[in-house]
Amino acid sequence: MNSSQDRILVVDDDAEIRQLLQSYLHRNGYQVSLAAEGKAMWNVLQQAHIDLIVLDLMLPGVDGLELCRELRAQCKIPIIMLTARGDEMDRILGLEMGADDYLTKPFSARELLARIKVVLRRVRDLPIDPLADATRELTFSGWKLDCHSQQLISPDGVLLALSSAEYRLLHVLLTHPNRALSRDQLLDLTQGRDAGPFDRSIDVLIGRLRKRLRDDAKQPQLIKTVRGRGYLLASKVSSNG
Repeated sequence: MNSSQDRILVVDDDAEIRQLLQSYLHRNGYQVSLAAEGKAMWNVLQQAHIDLIVLDLMLPGVDGLELCRELRAQCKIPIIMLTARGDEMDRILGLEMGADDYLTKPFSARELLARIKVVLRRVRDLPIDPLADATRELTFSGWKLDCHSQQLISPDGVLLALSSAEYRLLHVLLTHPNRALSRDQLLDLTQGRDAGPFDRSIDVLIGRLRKRLRDDAKQPQLIKTVRGRGYLLASKVSSNG
């Protein structure tokens, strides 16, 4: 069962889809807010607490990818992106901009509901490490990860908001330093997407984390690729309760 406080924001320029999803999600116990484009979306976010955003890729004015990027720079609200095209590049771009999941149109409201439940459960299952409740901060190579706010703090003091997927992956890497972890292990440990529908999701998230950590993608020094095995965080990590 979802919390009575759960509110979903549906951002789609198709009025029929907005009304259909509002009716269906309401029947399944969610509060629902609606927006047809970016400006209306920001207005809703200023007026109400939102637990998850369903964001269409193709919107008038500022498109969904740009809105996703702007959202992720400011907050960590989970985002499920809707795309009318099944092209893999659209999915990769959505994940790179910070989306937590994606769904290709046409889709069933039942499938969207299932994905909403999964994404919210993943967010609320954090922290995944039994020691994380007592750990406020993880420090590595001049960087700090605040485990309470889920913010990354750069060596020069800049605060970076992480998506829930980015935070889970970085947290796993930091709690298993200097150890190669396979993609399957990372998927399991982060409770991320099943490998079936999109088995490159871990690679995309690694790329996003490297950019945030200013780690050269061609010759990374922090998150290294271990050929045939997976990824490894090459740094000493200290914890602060």
